[in-house]
Amino acid sequence: MKNQIPFSEQDQADQPPASTLCWWRTAAESGRHKVGEEFSDLSGLTPRLKVIRELERLALVAPEGLDDLRHKLLTYRSGDFWLPTGGIKKEEMEIPPLITVLLVGLSGGGKSSLVNLMYSVLGRSGLIPFAQTSSESSNYTTMYMEEHNVLRSMRNGFCMYDTRGFDCYEMSEGLEEVKAWVADGVRHYQLCSRPGDKEPCGGVALSMGSQLSSSRFAKRQVNCVMVVADLAEINKGFKDGDLKRIEATRELFQCPSIRKSNENPILILTHGDMLSCEERINARLKMCEYLGISETTGAYDIACMTEQGILPEESDPVTAFALTEAIYRALLQSDRTHLPKRKLKDWVLTFLSWIMCSIAAFFAMLALFFSKLGCNKKKL
Repeated sequence: MKNQIPFSEQDQADQPPASTLCWWRTAAESGRHKVGEEFSDLSGLTPRLKVIRELERLALVAPEGLDDLRHKLLTYRSGDFWLPTGGIKKEEMEIPPLITVLLVGLSGGGKSSLVNLMYSVLGRSGLIPFAQTSSESSNYTTMYMEEHNVLRSMRNGFCMYDTRGFDCYEMSEGLEEVKAWVADGVRHYQLCSRPGDKEPCGGVALSMGSQLSSSRFAKRQVNCVMVVADLAEINKGFKDGDLKRIEATRELFQCPSIRKSNENPILILTHGDMLSCEERINARLKMCEYLGISETTGAYDIACMTEQGILPEESDPVTAFALTEAIYRALLQSDRTHLPKRKLKDWVLTFLSWIMCSIAAFFAMLALFFSKLGCNKKKL
């Protein structure tokens, strides 16, 4: 059966202008490919046409699929997407009470704007900002971890964590910070302090107070990571030959700490609405190639439209559906990575292993002490 992207002339007449919703159709026409043309050989599609085909899929499914997918997220509970594997029952799995999705990226990449979009699409919050963005104040940056219940539901099954952006010139420290978040867990209102930060008035007391405040909140295990990147900055970097931010994003994306099993983190490309159609598609293709990932699977172009004063669920169902599908994919990935609960035998083996390592370390220090003592006696 041939694959076709159905889009009739009547459908085109009923849709808003292509520049606002289906922006890629201008690029499709300029590339001598008419929207609605059949793809008889999918294996022969160029990466550019694959992206256009993926965007058409979102446009086709969005009008009716958005409410269905939103309902699945509203009724989701941690572990709902888990499937039996390895002969282990669900009750024998270590499933957290809440799935935690961590948003990471460079400073100004659009993480907080993405959170506001989630509230607007999933929580029906309109244009009320729940996360302060750097666009609202030129000197503002997220200093604390923030847990967001984007569904605005008392029975939410997942939460999003907004984090402080990284400096592309100090990525080694940033990667260590990400490693600690994934290994140790995260808390709401957790301070993200770094060397060189200017202490405000009463800075030491403020830091101690924030740590005390964050310790009262539940610690969350990180289950999935979304890497948020500014597509406009990516396009500028490739155009000018300055790949510093792009290389920093690749370091973050390929960080072993944020990979779950064989799954890559989910890539969210923001601010694409600031580019022309061709620039937007080409920047996505170049970035995906640079990261070594598929240009269509696990990568989403999501313009943070709330900054422009537009309600996404009413004016841009494609962006709203892409965002909802990205979260849905994150939950699918998270539920595939749960581990079996530790049994008594596992705890005993862990304890014995710790004892053996401690004994080995003690004898190593003892040997070092006597060797130094022997060297001192020879000198005397």
